Amino acid sequence: MDDLYKEEILDHYWNPHNAGFLENATASAHEHNVTCGDKIRMDFIVDGDTVVDVRFQGEGCAISQASASMLTDKLKDLSIKQAQQMSDDDILQMLGITISPARMKCATLGLETMKKALCSPKN
Repeated sequence: MDDLYKEEILDHYWNPHNAGFLENATASAHEHNVTCGDKIRMDFIVDGDTVVDVRFQGEGCAISQASASMLTDKLKDLSIKQAQQMSDDDILQMLGITISPARMKCATLGLETMKKALCSPKN
């Protein structure tokens, strides 16, 4: 079963969903994993309390980039409250593989970036 998830991770890494920037973003954040160099920036368009659109840009390992790509798919049409309630466990479930403690920061960098951006959208 892990092989199926590994293929999905590699697909998200090589063909990331929702990649790019949003010029009219109402919320944005950037995070950097100093231990390995991974970087994620996320831009959001929030209307009222709903995530209408999200884009991410980043560089780093397959785990950090794939988890950010997968996360952006899940965030569209969620309320800010629902998005903020997402946890490390939700990310691990999306990835579907066992992540070592040393790689947890890679796996959750997108989640950390999203929470930072949505703590105070301009909307």
